[in-house]
Amino acid sequence: MTKLVRFSGRPLDDMTTLPTTTAGRAAAPAPGHRADHLSLLESHAIFVLREVAAESERPVLLFSGGKDSAVLLHLALKAFRPGKFPFPIMHIDTGHNFEEVMEYRDARVAELGERLIVASVEDSIARGRVQDPGPGRSRNRLQATTLLDAIAEHRFDAAIGGARRDEDKARAKERVLSFRDAFGQWDPRRQRPELWQLYQGRVLPGEHVRAFPLSDWTELDIWQYIEREGIELAPIYFAHERPVVERDGMLLATCEWVVPEPGERVEVASVRFRTVGDATCTGAVRSVASTLSEIIAEVATARTSERGATRADDRFSETAMEDRKREGYF
Repeated sequence: MTKLVRFSGRPLDDMTTLPTTTAGRAAAPAPGHRADHLSLLESHAIFVLREVAAESERPVLLFSGGKDSAVLLHLALKAFRPGKFPFPIMHIDTGHNFEEVMEYRDARVAELGERLIVASVEDSIARGRVQDPGPGRSRNRLQATTLLDAIAEHRFDAAIGGARRDEDKARAKERVLSFRDAFGQWDPRRQRPELWQLYQGRVLPGEHVRAFPLSDWTELDIWQYIEREGIELAPIYFAHERPVVERDGMLLATCEWVVPEPGERVEVASVRFRTVGDATCTGAVRSVASTLSEIIAEVATARTSERGATRADDRFSETAMEDRKREGYF
C-alpha cells in the first residue's frame, strides 16, 4: 500500500510517495529519495480512489474501454488489490461501439473477475426515456439520461470517471469531487472548495458526486504512464489500416452506422484513434505510430486536445461539453 505524504516545510512539488507501516503511518524516506512526476500523479489518484471508497456508501467505477479508463482500472488495482474492488464497474453503452473496444472491455473485466454493469442507451430508447436520433446519428448526448437512470436504479452516490481537465474547457472547471444535485445536474458555481487536497464527499439522499482521480493528468501523462506500467490497450489506439471517409474535417471509420454519403469517397488509410466513443462521432487521425514510444512522440507535438481534434459532438457549439455536463453527462 502507498500513501501520499506531505512533509512539513517542503513545497508541493517535493511530495514523496512512501511505503506505509503496518500501523498505517508513513515509513521514513530513503536518503535522497524523490518521487518523479508520474509517481506523484499516481499517488494522488490512488488517494482519491481510497477516499471515495471510504466516504461513499455505493460508489461505482465508470469504464468505457478507452485509454483513460484502462489507466483508472490499473490504479484501482494498485489501490485495492489483493482484495476485490469496493465498487462494481459500469459501462454506458451507446450501441454504436468499436468492436475492438468491446472485445477489450469484456476480456479485461473477465480477467480481473470484477462485476460489470452495462447500462444501455438502446434500452433507454426502447423504454421511451430518450428519442432515437435516427440511423447514423450520434447517441452520445443520450448517455446522460442512461447514466442518471442507472445511478438512480442502483442508488450509487459516487461515480468515478477518467475525465481530465486538459480535455475541454468545461472539464477544466471540474473539481476532483464534482457535486451533482438530486436531478443529476452540474452547476460549476456550486462546487465545493478543495484546498490542500481536502475533499468533501458527503451527499444527501438522491444526490451524488462524480470523482475524477485523473483530473490533473494530461494526455501525455496518460501515455507515459501506460508505457511505464505496461498497461494493455485496445488495438484501435495504435496505427492500423482502416477504411475511412472524411466528413466535416474528420476521418470517420466506415461501419454499419457510418456509411458513405453522396459525394464522399472511402479510402483505406493508416490511422489510429486518440480517444474512443460513439463510432458515429469519433474520428481517427492519420498516423503511422504503432508503438508506445512513437505515440508519445506524436502526442508531445500535438497542439489540439484529443477531444477537440476527433470528437464531432464537441464541435456542436462553443459550450457543447458544458451544456451536456449540466444535463448529467460525464
